[in-house]
This record gives sequence, structure tokens and C-alpha cells, in this order.
Amino acid sequence: MLPLNAKNLSSLPDGLPTPAYDRGALRTGIVHFGVGGFHRAHEAMYLDRLMNAGAALDWAICGVGVMPADRRMQEVLDAQDGLYTLVVKAPDGTLEPRVIGSIREYLFAPDDPEAVIEKMASPAVRIVSLTVTEGGYNINAVTGDFLADDPGVRHDLDPGNAPRTTFGLITAALARRRERGLAPFTIMSCDNIQGNGHVARRSFVAFATLLDPGLGAWVQEHVAFPNSMVDRITPVTTDDDRDEVRRRFGVDDAWPVVCEPFAQWALEDRFPLGRPPFEDAGVQVVPDVEPYELMKLRLLNASHQALCYFGYLAGYRLVHDVAQDRLFADFLLAYMYTEATPTLAPVPGIDLDEYRHQLIDRFSNARVKDTVARLCAESSDRIPKWLLPVIRHNLDTGGEILRATAVVASWARYAEGVDEQGRPIEVVDRLRDTLVDRARRSREDPLAFISDRDLFGDLVDNERFVSAYRSVLASLHTRGARATLEDLSTAA
Repeated sequence: MLPLNAKNLSSLPDGLPTPAYDRGALRTGIVHFGVGGFHRAHEAMYLDRLMNAGAALDWAICGVGVMPADRRMQEVLDAQDGLYTLVVKAPDGTLEPRVIGSIREYLFAPDDPEAVIEKMASPAVRIVSLTVTEGGYNINAVTGDFLADDPGVRHDLDPGNAPRTTFGLITAALARRRERGLAPFTIMSCDNIQGNGHVARRSFVAFATLLDPGLGAWVQEHVAFPNSMVDRITPVTTDDDRDEVRRRFGVDDAWPVVCEPFAQWALEDRFPLGRPPFEDAGVQVVPDVEPYELMKLRLLNASHQALCYFGYLAGYRLVHDVAQDRLFADFLLAYMYTEATPTLAPVPGIDLDEYRHQLIDRFSNARVKDTVARLCAESSDRIPKWLLPVIRHNLDTGGEILRATAVVASWARYAEGVDEQGRPIEVVDRLRDTLVDRARRSREDPLAFISDRDLFGDLVDNERFVSAYRSVLASLHTRGARATLEDLSTAA
């Protein structure tokens, strides 16, 4: 069994495509924070596609890890010379593997923050991209204000401290380029947030202003923050995935990536220092990302939330099993048709009816083996950004809210931390303790969960929302998830 690394590339089996370009000739043009499965199935894949066509060879990626958990990624990518196997899994069982070579190097910031800062300060780096999760921008979900009291932020604002956060590291590099008379790099968010470029701008300008008002003004005026919409279902890599890569393709890859065939990226064309020719790799480079962005957030992402809590409570653990259950699929389609779609403007080049049904097909892909638990994680960062805007829009316009409100109620029931069979649920969320406490108090005080104004704003004051929420939560407590969905399927 051959370990995956640069030395062994030419000896890998013929059925496993490898980079057709000279990796030794690559030059770093992008620094990326948050090298996980999604980045490697998406941005890094698109760049590898361009490189195989002989383009973008000066746009290789330097990955950066900031969190302690990123140590493992550093160890794997260092041992594998940045290489990994991407396995696309089609619903019919077809596997399409490829070794991706677009990540040229990886830096673990806690070991050497200076090396990370200096890398971004290099004139060769023209883009810094981010997949740091929905919560990684340190923004209050209701007010949109930057959370300056975050312990990591406070540390990085103290003079003389070596930066620990993404904000501190990137802002230090921008300051260094400013001092050297270099134009700033573009900051490209690839996270699932409405107006992700606008959110990134707000966060980095706020941090830079706290550090140095003059620097904050310079970032505001000179740094570009393009918006983007990204889409590809990419589950967490399992030991079964590693075993399958060894067995089927004859290579020992410590951290392969599996994903669905579908991939989409709509990207605003705002790159003062240039960019790779992404459009040649299938990226939709557009003047306005918002229609694509809202389509994806309110149909795909919010539907994932509509699926996961009800599904978990009903006993499902794999996403495809939930989506293949007609009761759940019909609930998702009804939410998309009657509540989400009315909040959307027309999306250029997209048939929304086809897109909605395509989502059910994508969720039903049994080969991907995405877990319900993954979708349930970090809900406090997801629900306020993906689902609550649908509820607020429809409250303002007199539209339907029952199914979206039911998703909030299912989250509250899930957050109690015990399923319908009395088994413990591992609630994974940065606000876990607060959420579990409020959810459990909902048995006596039905509004306890939604009274958290930092998450829900003033929705608790809206009589129509509260009435629908109370009704669904009571049904979940007394009759369970499946019976509640059956009732919702007959509701107007």
C-alpha cells in the first residue's frame, strides 16, 4: 500500500488520476484559513481543475490553521506534501477519484504566527480566502455588531501580543503591506452567510479600527471583500472512507475527502490584484451574488435544518434516510414552495422548481452518507442566518410561517439533549449550556427557548409566530416528531 506523497505520485495505480502539472513550478497566490473538507472539495478542487488545464500555476494555496484542532490537518498535509484524494460519490454507486495538488504548503499559526503574517505580506499573495464557519466572523446574530469582548479578540488587541485569531493575523499582514507601500490582498469569504463579503468587511474593519483607527479607515477604503455563494455537500471523513480509498484505489491517504457530484460557486468579480480564471473551471463569476446566495441559504441550508432535528428525533442518523422518507421530503418541499421561495427574487439561469427537486435528490444520495448530527451542529450560528430571515420576511408580508416556525420548535426539542427514546443527544454548539438550559425549561415555560433575544431578536413579541411555535412545540412534547409532521402535512 503506497502512502500518498509527492515521491509516490508517479507510482499510483492508473485508475487514480493525479496532477498533470509540475507541482514544483507552482507559486503561492492564495492563503486560505480553514482547510477542512469543504475547502478541499470546492475552492482547492476548482484551482486544481485550472492547473490541470495549464492555468493558475501562480495561484497555489497556502493553508493556515488557527484552532488547536487544525494541528492534525497540518500533520497530515505535511506528511502528504499537501496532496489528498477527492472522491466524488454518485447516487448510482459510481466513484470518481482524483488526487488534488493545488495546496502547496500549510502553516499552523500557533507554532509561528510571524510566518503566517509574513506569508500574507508577500506581494505574491493576492487573495486571502476563508472558510471559518458561520460563527467565525464574531458578529452578533441579531444586531450585526462585532463582538469586541471575545477573549481572543481582546488578546489580539493588547499591544505586544502575537496574534492568535484570524482577525489578528490577517490585520497584522494588512498593516505590514500598508507600511511597505503594497496594495492589500482581497479577502474572499467562502462561508454560508448572507452577504458574506459584507459581513467579512464589517468584522475586519471593526477589528482594525479597534487596533488603529487609521488602519481601520485604510481597510475600509482599500480592501476588497467580494461576496460569494458556495455549494457542495461534503460530509465528515470517516475511517470507512479511508479504508475505501485504500481498498479501491491502492493508496494510503490519512485524510481523503468525499463529496457529492454537484458543485456550484457564484462569485462577485471584485479582485483589484487579479484572480485565477475561475470561470474557465465552471465558477459563475457574476456582478451580483445575492440572488444565488439567498436561493442557496433559504432553500438548501435552511432545508438541511428543517430535515435534521425532526429527523434525529424520529430516529434517523443518516441524511439520505430522512430524505428518502416521503413524509420528510414532502415537508421540505412544502417549506421550500410556500415559505422560502416567496422570499426570493428571480435567479438568473436557474429554474427554481428544478432546483427544489434537485435538492431532494441530492439529500437522498445514499453513497455520500452524510450524518444528521453534522447538520444539527452549531445551530446557533445557522438558524439565525438561514431560517429566521424567512420567518421575518413572511411576517412582514403576510406570508406563511408555520413550517419554518416548526423547524425552530424542532430545534428547541432537540436541544433538550434527550431523544424520544430517552437516549442522550450530544448537542454540539458554542452556546450549548445556554441552549440546553432554555430548551429544558420550555417544558414549563414554552417561550423560554425563543426568549433569547441575542438569537431571536423580537420574534418572541410577535403573536403569530408565538402561537405557531407554541402549537408545534406542544405537539413535539406530547406526540413526537413523526406525528407532528403528519399534522403539518395537512395544515394550510
